[in-house]
Amino acid sequence: MTGEERRKKIAECIGGEPLSATALAEKFGVSRQVIVQDVALLRAEGAKIISTNRGYIAERGQRAVRVFKVRHTDAEVREELFLIVDAGGCVEDVYVWHKVYGKISARMGIRSRMEADAFVKKIESGVSTPLKNITGNYHYHTVSAESEAVLDEVKKQLLARGFFVSEES
Repeated sequence: MTGEERRKKIAECIGGEPLSATALAEKFGVSRQVIVQDVALLRAEGAKIISTNRGYIAERGQRAVRVFKVRHTDAEVREELFLIVDAGGCVEDVYVWHKVYGKISARMGIRSRMEADAFVKKIESGVSTPLKNITGNYHYHTVSAESEAVLDEVKKQLLARGFFVSEES
């Protein structure tokens, strides 16, 4: 494992509960000093990591964020949202790239199945149609989560279901 890979994993491990440099050193098979240096590098890159007398914690409010390009039918909207929230993600927004208007986005803030279901029921009521319909079902979601590991799981679930569109598309 390279230092960069180790630092990514360290950032994923640090959350709301204190985690000592010694515990991290044991987990990654390096010295405590290497962990201290890694955390310093992470902070220099902008990671919001706080040192406490019991270990490192992530600054409150800091969440990992990633954008996923997806495609599915209207009948699959609920399933897509459930996959994301069940994996621990929050669907912050939806947006499309329109060839004339450019980026068109809407805030969602969906964190649970109940919120996802309420959103889908509004769509199903005929009040409006999903934004994705103006771009051949292609759309993007900004998803936030407690860690990069959760976002990796979101991607895995979207891939498994065939909703995820590769970055190259």
